[in-house]
Amino acid sequence: MPEKAHYGLLKGKKGIVFGPLDESSIGWQIALHAYREGAEIALSNVATAIRFGNLQELSELCGNAPILVCDASRNEDVENTFRELKEKMGPVDFIVHSIGMSQNIRKQVPYEELNYEWFMRTLDVSGISFHRLVAYALKNEAINDGGSILALSYIASQRNYWTYSDMGDAKSLLESIARSFGPRLATRGIRINTISQSPTYTKAGSGIPGFEKMYDYGELMSPLGNASAEECAEYTMTLLSDLTRKVTMQNLFHDGGYSSMGATIPMIKLAHEVLHDKELAERVGLDERHPSR
Repeated sequence: MPEKAHYGLLKGKKGIVFGPLDESSIGWQIALHAYREGAEIALSNVATAIRFGNLQELSELCGNAPILVCDASRNEDVENTFRELKEKMGPVDFIVHSIGMSQNIRKQVPYEELNYEWFMRTLDVSGISFHRLVAYALKNEAINDGGSILALSYIASQRNYWTYSDMGDAKSLLESIARSFGPRLATRGIRINTISQSPTYTKAGSGIPGFEKMYDYGELMSPLGNASAEECAEYTMTLLSDLTRKVTMQNLFHDGGYSSMGATIPMIKLAHEVLHDKELAERVGLDERHPSR
């Protein structure tokens, strides 16, 4: 990553990032940026991710940050992780949830034919785990007053994206958990938010069928273009810092303006060309749609 200016936004703070895997992951970039902004960092992921990912390299880049093995869908794992974290670092000032997976998407199971065991796993790993992290952090007194809790979401929580399948349901649950916890955490000055990020080329994101089309569409529809993982990390620093002490229960779009756009001129022109090219319309499946007239 090119050397950029850092501002000491997290100087004196401590935090843990759940879910970083490799250089492409948003969690990796968040951990690295937090360290460069002055924070003391801990890293966590499941055992297989630690074995096959590059967490040891990230640990070294973050001042030999401790790596804690944790399956965030298991109560005992989360409890033990926060106990270990507290022993190693004391209570932290921020927690970042960058966790998500769907076996239904991996296996390309149509939404109307979901494997329900996998569906429940998607909801647990990608949504309920956020509740579990917050609940056990509180139970173990592992987060300080005035802290910040953050999770990564996607606009498919609120709008339909065909191939995002059951992950859209999981992200809806994730955002609801943030809202439900908001007033309960506010008595201690702790805020909780989600970031709705652009399509981003990560290992997880790239596994979604047609992801490259989602990415290209987002690029065409966003006035500022898609936001990268690094840019998401830069934005995240403000939400973990004291600059955002009164921001809570928000789903904050970090998508180059995509979420506020109806259409862009390039997309309108593109749609017009397709509608008037029968062969192209058939090739992209437009002939399968029959809108009412």
